[in-house]
Amino acid sequence: MKAMILAAGKGTRVRPFTYTLPKPMLPIIRKPLMEYLIELLRLHGFTDIIVNVSHLAKEIETYFGDGSRFAVQIDYSFEGRIDDEGKLIGEPLGTAGGMKRIQDFYPFFDDTFIVLCGDGLIDVDLKAAVEWHRSKDSIATVIVKSVSKDIVSNHGVVVTEEGRVKSFQSKPPLDEALSNIVDTGVYIFEPEIFKYIPSGVEYDIGSQLFPKLIEIGAPFYGLEMDFEWIDVGKTPNYWQAIHDILSGKIKNVQIPGREIAPGIYTGLNVAVDWDKVDITGPVYIGGMTRIEDGAKIVGPSMISQNCWICSGATVDNSVIFEWSRLGPGIRLIDKMVFGRYCVDKTGQTIDVQAAALDWLITDARRVPEYYTPLERQAIEELLGTNEPNY
Repeated sequence: MKAMILAAGKGTRVRPFTYTLPKPMLPIIRKPLMEYLIELLRLHGFTDIIVNVSHLAKEIETYFGDGSRFAVQIDYSFEGRIDDEGKLIGEPLGTAGGMKRIQDFYPFFDDTFIVLCGDGLIDVDLKAAVEWHRSKDSIATVIVKSVSKDIVSNHGVVVTEEGRVKSFQSKPPLDEALSNIVDTGVYIFEPEIFKYIPSGVEYDIGSQLFPKLIEIGAPFYGLEMDFEWIDVGKTPNYWQAIHDILSGKIKNVQIPGREIAPGIYTGLNVAVDWDKVDITGPVYIGGMTRIEDGAKIVGPSMISQNCWICSGATVDNSVIFEWSRLGPGIRLIDKMVFGRYCVDKTGQTIDVQAAALDWLITDARRVPEYYTPLERQAIEELLGTNEPNY
């Protein structure tokens, strides 16, 4: 069976992470978000997958390649152009426009097919959903879920009558939302759907295609299912997703590595004297990370691979991306560290380099100026370089 993953967006609501990573590549405990979607598709028999790409397309293409190591076949539809200097310029066509581009190139979708948004972590029975969709002779089915009223304005709001969609609001203001049943970014379509999508223009599933289907009275249904779903479309959602996985609230994502003590998981070759640090789980520490004596780590926290946590540093309910070095005495509470950025769980961001704080937060491969010559020599030997970047 055939499927599509929507991965062309710029991810503006999860900046600064998406300055250098496309949103589907955001790490969820060592694996990119999109890898979980591919595993789900494969589990339910969808092995021919096309991914539309645009923003930082090479990051996705390089990691997933042809899909063979995931036991599926993956190909890519690039939305954009190449300029006179050979630079790729992304020009996304919207969620529905991206689908149409693939079908206009050559009719790939010749039977019932699945479309997944690349910014959700889901555990839904796709086979059961397809069976229900076909039983209704539907040309479009959106999988929906009930959510708390305070977050409905982040999503498409759906109103159904005996399963048939009667109203679809694209991210309405809270006081205008007609229900608390929302679009989860999981869609089932028949090839007939392409009759209602124009070619060569930007066109959106939620704000344009779905209202069109309702207007013409097409057989368009909403199926409410009970499954785990985390929308990672905004920075607070991403922080919450990591928090919930580490806390064991998300059952379909396993914490990798070895559990060396209750609630404390590590990758390979973590350099730490466990008797000289204060660690309270749940915590994940990636491989080749150094935790110096006197550091304190309070879960739920994730410290990625190749990090360096100095003596006296505190990491509390925080997410530290790879190659991060936290200086002596720093206290991080409810924060995410990503390269030169420190981000709180609401999305407020500090550029530590611009703020002259890179003596506290910097790349673990750098050697700070204030080390003595002997300390620098030891660090150089640890990093395997004779020419450290001071």
